[in-house]
This record gives sequence, C-alpha cells and structure tokens, in this order.
Amino acid sequence: MEKVVERLMTDQLLSKFLNLFGLEPEVKKLGDFENYVFETYKNGKAFILRITHSSHRSGEEIDSEIDWMRHLHKSGLSIPEVYSSINGLFVEPLHADDGSEFYGCLYSKAEGEPVNVRSEKFDSQLFKAWGETTALMHKATKSYTPSEGIKVRSSWNQDELLEVEKYFPAEDAQLVENSYELFDSLSKLPQNLDTYGLIHTDIHSGNFFYDGEKIHVFDFDDACYFWFASDIAIPLFYSIFYKIPPEKQEERQEFADKFMMDFMAGYEKANRLPEGWKEQLPLFLMLRDVVLYAVLHKKIAPEDRGERLLAMMAELRERIKNKKPIVNVN
Repeated sequence: MEKVVERLMTDQLLSKFLNLFGLEPEVKKLGDFENYVFETYKNGKAFILRITHSSHRSGEEIDSEIDWMRHLHKSGLSIPEVYSSINGLFVEPLHADDGSEFYGCLYSKAEGEPVNVRSEKFDSQLFKAWGETTALMHKATKSYTPSEGIKVRSSWNQDELLEVEKYFPAEDAQLVENSYELFDSLSKLPQNLDTYGLIHTDIHSGNFFYDGEKIHVFDFDDACYFWFASDIAIPLFYSIFYKIPPEKQEERQEFADKFMMDFMAGYEKANRLPEGWKEQLPLFLMLRDVVLYAVLHKKIAPEDRGERLLAMMAELRERIKNKKPIVNVN
C-alpha cells in the first residue's frame, strides 16, 4: 500500500467500520496491497471486511463490482455473499483526515482452504475444477445487465495501470513502447458475447479456496470488461510464475502443457471455449507481465524492495523487453 494511504488508515477508522457493520472489535489482518482486508467476527462467525481508499476505487466502481457479484451468486456460483451495514448499505463511505474517502464492504468468508502452488493438492483435479468454475462464471456473465442506477463497470483499456509511462522507470522507454504496441494488438481483437464480457480478471490460486472438489473464488476488485481468454491466461501465468523459477524454462513449459490440458478439460465441461482463445493467450500472458511490472513500481517504494522482489521485477522487465510470453501455448 502507498505510504500516504497507510498514514490515513487509522485504528479509529477501522473501529468505525466495524461498528457500521455490527462487527466485534477483534480482527485479523489478511492483506494490504491494494485494499485492506480483515477477517472479522460477529457472534463467533467469521466474515471478511474489505476497506478501499478512493485513490484505488470510487464508490461507484465498488457498487458495480458488488452488483455483478450478486448476479453471479444468484446464478449459483460459489462466491462470497455481500452483506449490508446497519444503514442498509453494501458500500459504507467514511472520510479520512485529508478529506479523501475510504469505503467498507462486508463479505462472507469463502469455504475451503487456500492451496499453495507447491502443495500436493495443486494437481489435476484442482486444475479441472479451476477451469470449470472459470467457465461457469463466463457463462453466467453473458446474461448480466447492470441493475438500475449502477454505473457500467470499466473496460480493460480504462485501467490506469496501462498508463505505463507513469510507473515504469525513465530508462525503460523501450518497455513503454513495447507495451503500447501490445495494447494496440489487443484493441483489434474481436468482441462478441462469446468472447468478451465482464470477468474477474485475476483468478489465481491466491484468490480462491478449495474444498477438495470445488474452488470458491473471491476478490473481485479488478473485475472489468475483458476477453474471456484473459481469465484462462491468468491461472496459467501465476501457477508458473510462483511455482517454477525462470531458469527452469523447460520445466515451466512441461508444467504449462499439463496444466492447460486439465484446465481446459474442466472449462469445456461447463461452457463453450471462446473463439480464438489459443491465439490470444500469448497476448494476455504478456499483458500480465506489463500490468504486474507497473503495479509493483506503483505500490512498493524502491527502499522497500527486497532481493526476491527485485529478481521478480527483473524477470518481468526482460520478458517485456523481448516481447516474450512466460511460456509458449501449444
């Protein structure tokens, strides 16, 4: 989280949000990268409280996220239920000391448990369930229309992280040029009901729990109108990125081939494959490099970047420079 936001997110503000949602004072902090996420409690039951600063999302954007989540929940998807505050609001605003706003939302805690990429449970059965759930979300989103009064969620090209010149170092002029070349290629892809719609955009293994049979997806903060193929690329990208080091490229490729076979088998059980997905996948793998490189520069100050993070950023930089995806798509 940016340091200026950290200074504004006080214990007093957290306490006010807990009161607004009728929660107990005990909390467990789960994350603070783009949003503050806490496990909270009411009558002994666990809930998830997410607090977002207005520099990251507007109230309207969060309203649209929740509207889509409720549509998916009503369609039978295993995603978090959204709860209203004591004021009957799904999104509660509170002013920070500088006049900016924080927004609080309360969700049910997902069923199941997290699965590490090096766990024995990170296997074919999981990959098939992952693909099937992704397909069911795509199928459900085809029937989604924003509710009355809800602003349409943004499109992929409205993401401020794509203004890469704001975040890439000055010496990365070639990377900026390569990134805009990639954006131009993406903008020419066909958009229709079977290839493009409102999607999660970030279904990696850190954004779902697994109960041994089904995955339960959460963190819809990055949802936007995008090609369905991106939701296929992201699971592949992060599974490789965190599981196998870059110097083991042959092992990465072998894993990718097996992962895709299982993931796509699960996908095809629930929904028709989006046309052109295989040809599009390398573009979305390269886009993830660009977005990740930008967000790491934005969110983590140079003095806070450890050796591991610097190595990760160097890996991303090299691929963007050479216009190469993390693996080939066979």
